[in-house]
Amino acid sequence: MRLTDPLPLAGRTAPSRVLFGPHETNLGSGRALSPRHVAYYARRAVGGAGVVVVEAASVHPSDQPSERAPLAAACAPGWAAVGDACRPHGTVVLAGLTHTGGQGSSAWTRAALWGPSRVPDVVTREVPQPLDDEALGALVAGFAGAAATAVAAGLDGVEVDAGPRSLLRQFLSGLTNRRTDAHGADRSLLLREVLAAVRAAQGPDRLLALRLSVDESAPWAGLTPSSCLALVAGLAPLVDLLTLVRGSALDLAAYRPTAHRVPAFHVELVSAAGPTPVVAQGSVVDVDRAEELLADGYAAVEMTRAQIADATLVATVRAGRRPRPCLLCNQACQVLDTRNPPVSCVVDPRSGHETTEPDVDVADPGTRPRVVVAGAGPAGLEAARVLALRGHDVEVVAPAVAGLLPVVAAAPRRERFQDFADWLVGECARLGVTVTEGRTDDADVVATGGLAGVPVVPGAVPAADVLAGGQLPDGPVVVHDPVGGPVGVGVAELLAGTGRAVTLATPDDLVGSGLGATGDLADANGRLARAGVRRETAVLLRSWAAGVAVLEHRWSGAVVEVPCAAVVDAGHRLPGRVLPDEGREHFAGDVVAPRTVLDAVLEGRRAALAVSDREAVDA
Repeated sequence: MRLTDPLPLAGRTAPSRVLFGPHETNLGSGRALSPRHVAYYARRAVGGAGVVVVEAASVHPSDQPSERAPLAAACAPGWAAVGDACRPHGTVVLAGLTHTGGQGSSAWTRAALWGPSRVPDVVTREVPQPLDDEALGALVAGFAGAAATAVAAGLDGVEVDAGPRSLLRQFLSGLTNRRTDAHGADRSLLLREVLAAVRAAQGPDRLLALRLSVDESAPWAGLTPSSCLALVAGLAPLVDLLTLVRGSALDLAAYRPTAHRVPAFHVELVSAAGPTPVVAQGSVVDVDRAEELLADGYAAVEMTRAQIADATLVATVRAGRRPRPCLLCNQACQVLDTRNPPVSCVVDPRSGHETTEPDVDVADPGTRPRVVVAGAGPAGLEAARVLALRGHDVEVVAPAVAGLLPVVAAAPRRERFQDFADWLVGECARLGVTVTEGRTDDADVVATGGLAGVPVVPGAVPAADVLAGGQLPDGPVVVHDPVGGPVGVGVAELLAGTGRAVTLATPDDLVGSGLGATGDLADANGRLARAGVRRETAVLLRSWAAGVAVLEHRWSGAVVEVPCAAVVDAGHRLPGRVLPDEGREHFAGDVVAPRTVLDAVLEGRRAALAVSDREAVDA
């Protein structure tokens, strides 16, 4: 069985066994779906996705998990538009339906959250209001009404959410359900009532899917794979498609793990589901791994982040080419935070911006004028790739290819950044881009990179030098991290893994403060603790001399002296040059200012499009 094989589902046939799962996008207009949603999902349908589950909508106004979370009552026009856009490609489109209960937010409703019992949420510490009979009836009716609305809008069915952030999971779990009534004696009762009501509301000819958490990372009282065997066996006959997931309020990262997490897939639960098709979920971003899961008995594989990285994943596999790799970094696709950024992707910044970032018009090679790109980091290579796709004869001038991507990839579990470098190089080669060490005077795009920052203390070694393999003197090391990002944490992990004594010092009140948005903050601190890394927070590095680093606490002024043979500086780099106000060149990446990979790729893409458009006008 292959990912590209069709998937029979409840009288329908999906064109592939790849599912694009529900996830927060922040693409909405108020609480309704927007044209940005339509373009976003349509792009994945064009790319070959077999099943698309639209971002989960709240089935009752008591639920508002985030500012832009859809409300089912406002989604009918959007659901219809998404269905119309995806239907010509054969894609099966389902409406995601949810209620987040105690894991929602009361900031907008100013009302008590709903929950099974008065158990504080482990994240917000907010105590929910237990549902009485009237509220339970309203919840079930909300799911049924939303399902009726979705199928009336022309969708193929719905997916009911009993996953990590759902009220239905909270009823299933001994962690949160302490009730003594029928819904406590039988914790699956509410979910069965919802499924029955949804089935009746949408009719027998529509598809009913279920997203079910089977591992809450809390074996003392929560759902575990072994305890879910009977649950899966009882629920599977009630649905047409079952997606097994992991995670809870205690471990949201299990649902969308970074590359530091090795996902677990519970094949024994596939057997318990009987003939019901089961979908594998959890960091599946590689085609070979996905097909191994199909061989293990799964009927389909959810590859959401992989399709955010490459919307044409299925079509690319069918063409025999390698898809653009997902980095498993969560840096732009995990958007459930207070900033409300729209979903996007480090390796494809057009994701989530389909209506504002133009697509690349593909032309025959050599049909447009020759262009020169100076620099072969992520910005330069992306610019060269886009220009070549547009039919230009492209020359890249650089002493070496890939820029800092191999350096980033040297940190523990960051190898996928090298995969991205290899993909960019491979695509440029496939498209006929030449790489030389010639002159850059006539470059159309300048992406020549940045410079090392000013050392925080004399003699400090830049983190990039360490990641590139530079040697440090024997002895303990202080890693100074004023940025709070993955570089400082990664260097500390790398050095601790060699047996060194490592102290990570940061002016922030916690280590890795910038990792909160990626879901890696708690895991990173856990990894550092297990590796024996000493963490000094809210400190300023004042000096380093005679083998001693002097740290001063920001709040108390207390001084801590840390013996160390070297100081590694994980601070900001500097721009590569002072840019002219005008000229023929377009600039991209670290040459402009210190950039993330996302920003560098986006700037390279935009510079390429601007140059190509200019050359077309000049011609």
